[in-house]
Amino acid sequence: MTPTPTLTIGELRRRVSNGDVDTVAVVFTDMQGRLQGKRIHAPFFLDTVLEHGTEGCNYLLAVDVDMNTVDGYAISSWSTGYGDMEFVLDMSTLRLTPWVPGSAMVQCDLAWIDGGPVEQSPRRVLRRQVERADDLGYAALAGTELELMVYDTTYEQAWDGAYRNLTPANRYNVDYSILGGTRVEPLLRDIRRNMDAAGLTVESAKGECNLGQHEIAFRYDDVLRTSDNHSVYKTGAKEIAALHGKSLTFMAKFDEREGNSCHIHMSLRGTDGAIVFDEGSGPTEVFEQFVAGVLATLPELTLFYAPNINSYKRFAPGSFAPTTAAWGRDNRTCSLRVVGHGAGLRLENRLPGGDVNPYLATAAMLAGGLHGIENGLELEPAFEGNAYASDKPKVPSTLRAARELFDASAVARSAFGDDVVDHYLNAADVELAAFDAAVTDWERFRGFERL
Repeated sequence: MTPTPTLTIGELRRRVSNGDVDTVAVVFTDMQGRLQGKRIHAPFFLDTVLEHGTEGCNYLLAVDVDMNTVDGYAISSWSTGYGDMEFVLDMSTLRLTPWVPGSAMVQCDLAWIDGGPVEQSPRRVLRRQVERADDLGYAALAGTELELMVYDTTYEQAWDGAYRNLTPANRYNVDYSILGGTRVEPLLRDIRRNMDAAGLTVESAKGECNLGQHEIAFRYDDVLRTSDNHSVYKTGAKEIAALHGKSLTFMAKFDEREGNSCHIHMSLRGTDGAIVFDEGSGPTEVFEQFVAGVLATLPELTLFYAPNINSYKRFAPGSFAPTTAAWGRDNRTCSLRVVGHGAGLRLENRLPGGDVNPYLATAAMLAGGLHGIENGLELEPAFEGNAYASDKPKVPSTLRAARELFDASAVARSAFGDDVVDHYLNAADVELAAFDAAVTDWERFRGFERL
């Protein structure tokens, strides 16, 4: 089913004609989960790009977080000349971005010049799992819950100060605090209103545990639409914060207190809309097999849930971030938490952090669940008690360990293909090499005088 766009071509033409819209951002989500692309003059977009598309350099899927060209990628290199990719407009994603004056946005798939899909593109990785689910008669629904930390420090001041001595928007734990939320409400309200105008269905906002930490929740949707919206929200929230003279971060672990999570809720429906997880008499076999598959593949697919060095700093006992591959009913000490009932029965994956790429994480979760269904995996009993103190298998505690498990994963190679697996293994290698070469503040403070 093709989603209904929040902005039609006819409405865009009308807004361009009367001067309300003069720019269309043509974007895609890169490996690091960032929106990349170009801003196009709206009349040119309507006259030319709408029919013929546009292009961008294929190095955009082969760089590190600093946009440095790096070795090891099959799709893009100096030896192949750093050619172009086609930006294939998905007009079902056309939307206004009202926090940027006179602007609209459309999200894209990526294709090679001969028309073939760029398999390594995160959106394509998820599309393939959506197609796989469809072949089995299922459609996936998902919701992502992103936590963030707000600072009364601009992004420029934070950069110039080497990210030290930032002023948090709240000075103490404001988890569920209405008073604490009110302190940040001018910004959070502006984000909510703008996201609503951009076509996201806003549910709520609440305080969290770390200083200045908050969460805005959005309604679940088709898994691809949810990932599209996640990318728009993450970029938009940063842009709106900057307009308020503030900064915010989705880093998995900014300091020694609680990290930023991105819990992912997922359920399946039949392609005809039928409820398949709970048909009225409790969890179905399909549900149990799905959960069993996600659980069985959790360690080996962790690279897609936790893609950065910093991601693994979240995994600490008693932190509300998981450390074990366990599932439980409404048990927040487990990586996988089953919640809801009837049509609302779903699986919450608590492993990902705020730095996650939504397409890759939901693709991993869907691939694991479908692996469980296809192979009739049996679900072990729900864990009861404190999973932190249990003897359940541990999730990888470092990027290097996750990289090795992903490399050896037959499930990953079968679900995503060798080209995709090797591409993201190289991304992990680039991150590891950069970190191994860095000298940190911790080392300087520890060793400058005393060692």
